[in-house]
Amino acid sequence: MTDSAAFPLSRSLFAFAIFYGGMVCIAGVLGNKQVALGPLAVEAGIFAFLMLVVTSSATAELHGRSVANKLVIVGFVPLLVSLALTLLVLGLPASGKMEAERLEAFNLMMAATPRIWLGGILAYGISQILNVTIFTRLKSGTGRMLWLRAGVASVLSQVVDTLIFITVAFYGVFPIGGLLAGQLIAKVVLSLVMVPPLIYLFVALGRRLDRAA
Repeated sequence: MTDSAAFPLSRSLFAFAIFYGGMVCIAGVLGNKQVALGPLAVEAGIFAFLMLVVTSSATAELHGRSVANKLVIVGFVPLLVSLALTLLVLGLPASGKMEAERLEAFNLMMAATPRIWLGGILAYGISQILNVTIFTRLKSGTGRMLWLRAGVASVLSQVVDTLIFITVAFYGVFPIGGLLAGQLIAKVVLSLVMVPPLIYLFVALGRRLDRAA
């Protein structure tokens, strides 16, 4: 039996799928910290979400829109399983040997309201599908301008992601205008700075993996 018969999935898609699942799970954890980028403050989860954008865009470039959309949909599996496991662990009694300060910090970091979880799930699904859709639609109009397609798709999808998440999670809890503005500016800047060079790296890596098959 040849290697290709034993491993029908392309190497790049296999690697991207594993990486994508990891980024889906870690994004929510990283989001517990706000980082300062000059005058801007942004949730650290944006870095993992931008890696999701890059991975889904690279998958669309190498394997097509349909495969990239399937990657996004399959990403709900680790997202929902990690959520279920988080709720399970939070509901289980803590060991008496666990330090109170450590337990309090864990509960504070991992616990969230149902609105926050719902906002995260909706924002993930809609923004990632939108990213793939815009990225592939622009291909016919801009040719091989990979950096431009990736940058525009990332900016627009992150704007939608922010609007959905903050509105669902916090609307009516406190005024969200200032938070929305700050997050939008920070995410647009990061999308323009990080995504264009990373998409070239991921596409090149994917092609190299597939050539080595």
